[in-house]
Amino acid sequence: MKAWRLHQPGGPEAFVLEEIPRPEPSDGEVLIEVRAFGLNRSEWFTRIGDSPTVQLPRVLGIECVGTVVSDPSGELRVGQRVAAMMGGMGRQFDGSYAEYTCVPSSSVFPLETELAWEVLGALPEMLQTCHGSLHTGLEVQAGETLLIRGGTSSIGLATLAMAKLAGLHVISTSRSEAKAAVLEAAGADDVIIDAGAIVERVRASHPGGVDRVLELIGTTTLLDSLQCARAGGVVCMTGILGGQWELSSFRPMGDIPTAVRLTSYSGGAGDIAREQLQQYVSMVEGGQLEIRRGPTWRFDELPAAHRAMDDNRANGKMVVVVR
Repeated sequence: MKAWRLHQPGGPEAFVLEEIPRPEPSDGEVLIEVRAFGLNRSEWFTRIGDSPTVQLPRVLGIECVGTVVSDPSGELRVGQRVAAMMGGMGRQFDGSYAEYTCVPSSSVFPLETELAWEVLGALPEMLQTCHGSLHTGLEVQAGETLLIRGGTSSIGLATLAMAKLAGLHVISTSRSEAKAAVLEAAGADDVIIDAGAIVERVRASHPGGVDRVLELIGTTTLLDSLQCARAGGVVCMTGILGGQWELSSFRPMGDIPTAVRLTSYSGGAGDIAREQLQQYVSMVEGGQLEIRRGPTWRFDELPAAHRAMDDNRANGKMVVVVR
């Protein structure tokens, strides 16, 4: 089979298209013919050398959609449409940047849908991350106010859509005045232009602070986000769009306001049930849930797709269609 392998960190040109043996599933695994896969920031971090636990060479890719080729357990029929994500894909073992991938059964979700592959390919990890951030990390309740820091990212836009369906009042941020209209059109109740510190703007409209904060930019804005939450509120760090993994200094007694809870979300496939993922996919198919997609790329254009990530030109979830 053809696969894009990363032998050493570098730019988009570090990916090498190679012919490698097609994997064969053992007990507890499923062999999938990959039809499309979404691109994720974690894969970008691995490519540039910021994932020290990933041993190279490696076929990256933490998610995919496709059809079942073989399931030794007999649970899934040959040709069944499925999604696969996490569970070590593209990190502990070769992932989805290939024509076929072999993954643990626990990471495979059978799906009944007629969505086109380029649409379906944008959904698995996106839906799982948004669902997990909202319901595991933040434990949201209808009627609460949610601040999304990094709102025009693909995760930010998807979380906005899911949060509105969950009955939340949503404040979303963007660094760009030009993108404010995107957030408004996507359903944001309020939009804040983010220059790095927004607590005064947030407190002007919500003097006591907001109920929940989803931090997608990361450590570069985390301390400011903590100040935006009310006593008893929750701040969940899910993303690292700012590209900085660590705080240069952190004083918990001073940096975490009294009674504000700080948590993170980096969960996996086990945080969403098969029935829940199917429900979300069906909502997308039926038009009740809109997930903003970015450009679609051919399999042979993978380096160009990563170059678009380098340049922050996605404006939505980017998908590579394999066949």
